[in-house]
Amino acid sequence: MTIRPFTPTAEQARIIHHSGSAFVASCPGSGKTRVLVERARKLLANRRSGSGIAFLSFTIAAVSELEGRLRFEGLLHDTVFPHFIGTFDSFLWQFLIAPFGAPGCSTHPRLIPDKDERPIKLFPAAQALPLECFDRTTGSAIPDALARHGFRGKIKAYETVARNTRTRFLERGELDFADARAIALERLRDPVLAPALAARFQELVVDEAQDCNPVDLEIINWFRAASIPVKVICDPNQAIYGFRGGVADELIAFGQSFDVSERLPITGNFRSSQHIAKAIGSLRAPNARLAIDEALGEYRDESTPVYVLTYPGNSVPASVGAKFRKLTEALKLDARQCPVVAATRLSGANALGHPTDSGVKDLSYRLAVAVSNYHFSFELGGRKDALEAVHRVILELEGKFGNKTYHQYISDSGIEPGSWRPRVLELVDELRFDPKCFITADAWLDHARRILAPLFPMDGKSINQRLRRNADLGKALSCAPTSGLSCHTIHSVKGMEFPAMCVVMSPRTAKGIIDLLYASSSLADGEDARKIYVGASRAQRLLAIAAPKSQAARLVSLLKATGAAVSLIAL
Repeated sequence: MTIRPFTPTAEQARIIHHSGSAFVASCPGSGKTRVLVERARKLLANRRSGSGIAFLSFTIAAVSELEGRLRFEGLLHDTVFPHFIGTFDSFLWQFLIAPFGAPGCSTHPRLIPDKDERPIKLFPAAQALPLECFDRTTGSAIPDALARHGFRGKIKAYETVARNTRTRFLERGELDFADARAIALERLRDPVLAPALAARFQELVVDEAQDCNPVDLEIINWFRAASIPVKVICDPNQAIYGFRGGVADELIAFGQSFDVSERLPITGNFRSSQHIAKAIGSLRAPNARLAIDEALGEYRDESTPVYVLTYPGNSVPASVGAKFRKLTEALKLDARQCPVVAATRLSGANALGHPTDSGVKDLSYRLAVAVSNYHFSFELGGRKDALEAVHRVILELEGKFGNKTYHQYISDSGIEPGSWRPRVLELVDELRFDPKCFITADAWLDHARRILAPLFPMDGKSINQRLRRNADLGKALSCAPTSGLSCHTIHSVKGMEFPAMCVVMSPRTAKGIIDLLYASSSLADGEDARKIYVGASRAQRLLAIAAPKSQAARLVSLLKATGAAVSLIAL
């Protein structure tokens, strides 16, 4: 990493020197990380003795990028104190949960992030329902959740078990992120905390605030009320976490609560070419297209048009990935840095002919999917998730879980990642599928059984009974990609940037997305559309959007409306 000379724009300079709270609406590629570094430099040059800065975001990737930049610039040293750099969740845990514990519980609180996966069963043969199917406060069943799990029986007894299960969790101090937020918000009513936190931190910076949920906004507002300056940095058009209570219009309303002098936009795009900058502007809600972000960075004069790859049929074909690879080759780009992204892993995998998880619960099938995902994944987050999935399968094969969730078992057993990852890494390498070595999926399964058999105790159940043959196993197995392209979900690449991106629109959602973009003044209910915007805005030089043939012409017209050069390619 090299330090480039930095001359801030007028908008950037205004934020760097703004001393109070501010709501910063930032477009993609606005250089906000550079602005945060310069804001930190200014604060640290004049900071009060003993006071620090809290930098909060919502993903480990975003936190790591900022911390790396601050250290590289010499603004952070070996000891972070008195500052804090971490996720919003870790901040709440460190300052509002861990020091005080859980209400009514004498044991030290423990984080169990997958608590809602805990199965609720009335008796061994009964249908299991995850705890997420029941309201946290009342314990009442959530109809939509029951429908997703195909439940049609009597639910009252399940509701009673669910309420009792949540009570036991809290009595043992086992909290998930939603529990921690609720406890933190209640704890902030203690009048002692405001002066204590104000003495510790001279400013809070909340980056990627579009990932907030309503409780997060309440907590941020508490800091404002406590006279602790808060910089809230966000792009409301990138709010794509509705599945966990994320906000969209609520965030815009929250921004309106700031004084006009505290609303500070950043509109220049330093990431993308002129055509990509114009195209992503067209993917916002109509009332957010009034100003098109100007391309200001090193790729602003890139002449490559935005490509719309139109495909026939009712599923995404592998020809999408093949064509995208040719487009990257024409620009002499490294395919390993040019991902194919989609709202779901299935659509992205189809575009590259990758194996997919069809939802089969069989352990041999799940093991094959996890191993394949590891070898198809080029980013740290994907490989980490795949390793954890392999570890889950191994623990299930050993019969370790019982009625616990994975993270509950890990916490109860005191297992540290460093104790299991080396062996699991060895296993995923040994289990790598290579058609030169394994003529059939069954041959791979026999190999897996031989490797895994010594790991399990002799309890009367053979490895063949644990890892059963599965007729669909071949669908989960494939060799590592030869093209170099990799598929990712849009959520997993949020906050990143790449020389080229291929964003896949599925046949199931494409029409609804384009209908919204043509007709709606607001995309409060258009999270699918915002996902496409997020994916497209990661691209620097080359952007391709794959769309079903029935919607391609409408998409082209939409993109051209803001002045982008667009080329349609039929597959």
